[in-house]
Amino acid sequence: MQSMIQKEWIIAPPAPDEHLRRYTNVSPILAQMLFNRGYEDPEHAARFLSASDLTEDPFQMKDMQKAVTRIGAAIAGQESIAVYGDFDADGVTATSLLVQVLAALGAHVRPYIPDRVAEGYGLNCPALEALAAAGVGLVVTVDCGIRSVSEVAAGLRAGLDIIITDHHSIGPEIPRAMAIINPQQKSCAGNTSLAGVGVAFMLAKALLLDRWRNDRDNYPHHLRQSDLLDLVAIGTVADLAALNDGQNRRLVRHGLKTINEQRRPGLAALCRVARLRPGKISAADIAFMLGPRINAAGRLRTAMSAYHLLSASSEKMAEPYALELQSLNAQRQQLTRGAQAAISDQNGEMDGVNLIFAGDTQLLPGIVGLVAGQLTERFYRPAVVLEYGEEESRASCRSIPEFNITHALDECADLLIRHGGHAMAAGFTVHNSNLTRLRHALERKAKQSLDGLDLRHRVQVDMEIDERDLSEFLADELIWLEPTGHANPPASFMSRNLGLVSCRRVGDDGRHLKLKIAREDSAPIDAIGFGLGEWSSQMPAAIDAAYHLEMNEWNGRRAMQLKLIDIRPAEDLAAT
Repeated sequence: MQSMIQKEWIIAPPAPDEHLRRYTNVSPILAQMLFNRGYEDPEHAARFLSASDLTEDPFQMKDMQKAVTRIGAAIAGQESIAVYGDFDADGVTATSLLVQVLAALGAHVRPYIPDRVAEGYGLNCPALEALAAAGVGLVVTVDCGIRSVSEVAAGLRAGLDIIITDHHSIGPEIPRAMAIINPQQKSCAGNTSLAGVGVAFMLAKALLLDRWRNDRDNYPHHLRQSDLLDLVAIGTVADLAALNDGQNRRLVRHGLKTINEQRRPGLAALCRVARLRPGKISAADIAFMLGPRINAAGRLRTAMSAYHLLSASSEKMAEPYALELQSLNAQRQQLTRGAQAAISDQNGEMDGVNLIFAGDTQLLPGIVGLVAGQLTERFYRPAVVLEYGEEESRASCRSIPEFNITHALDECADLLIRHGGHAMAAGFTVHNSNLTRLRHALERKAKQSLDGLDLRHRVQVDMEIDERDLSEFLADELIWLEPTGHANPPASFMSRNLGLVSCRRVGDDGRHLKLKIAREDSAPIDAIGFGLGEWSSQMPAAIDAAYHLEMNEWNGRRAMQLKLIDIRPAEDLAAT
């Protein structure tokens, strides 16, 4: 394959002067950030920055009352309930959350998270039949089930009642479950931006409200709503739910407060092994530190290890699971790098290629999605990566905004055993006899959508700034944009013609870049570029840089640092 595609930098247009003048309590730079995010009215911007209420009525969601009534009857009748989740961070946190609430309400409840290798994603018939044989009468799904039409039918035949809570896209046929709580339904008033754990939280909130209204003497006063929001924050951020959405933003903000207070012993243990400091944990730490460790359990072993971590009643009980997740995450990183190299060797030059379609018999199911994601990140193409089996193969897909991968799979449904996902990420299972036809069909659809387009990453830059304007005050002011992440990125800047004091490679295999950037009349400023280590051998004397501004705290000292998004030779040099 060719080297990494050059990114295009797109600098947002400056906000009109009359817009900037309307903001009297923030700097013009923060006012520009808000303008770029669609906030032209200071009152709306203030609500975006500081709103904290969680007043959404869960009973506005379709089938919520039906689900609460059935679950209430199961609790009253001491019926056995299973919470059936998924093996990623969204599914595991949703499972932990709902089990915790049901247990507090007096339910006989058990978790069930399928094995990624033996069972695959979502509901499966043998598991449902086994649960029914074990005496379970009610199954409540979290983060899965909306496309499990035949599996739900099999569960009903086995004598189960099934309630589906999910957030994934709706298929052509809806399962005949007792209740379906999924905001993607056209007739559902819920927030379509919620992650699976967000939907599970709305069900938990409805159950607690129902108990408060109808049986206050038996309300679980020891359980506060805020006690659950650490799980909501982790699942929401790890599943890349939109953080420009007001409800997600408020859920994550409150959840981070709970995480930083270290209320949940399992998360306290995980933060300790990940070397995260209580009181300083951010949404970025969830995305890059906590989420991957929780995901690693389901990728390489069993997600129940992550579930037991999150459900532990003491740090002593949680510690072995935290250490296990730490070790699994290190293994996951090493395996992913090796698999990515092997898959990359299967592909030649990317000129004229609209979709990457590759696989291997030796790929572990838990890393195919990571490999697909890294290929898409590196080459800016939709990527389908398969784990080949003897008769069937399973694939993970990652895509780009110009190509809805789930819609493409929907149009190939006759070739697939099962499939599902989002516009940018999906998965499927296929008979090997259909692989060639499927590949050609997806390549045709990608060609129709992408042929002729300039396919490369676009770095969205909020504004150009002189490095002399960087300050600790600005870095602290930008914290108002938190929590940042998917759909609400941290503020990004571009500066030109930066001189370098030093340059070196750091990290495993020298994959990262560490710079010291010269500044007039000031001490040099540090910069770190993750994944940019290759630049060290061709570093020009001066660079243009796109970056985030952050404060780095180490040994009690605070210093500004640039987190590089991309660099290029300074335009002044390029012109000579």
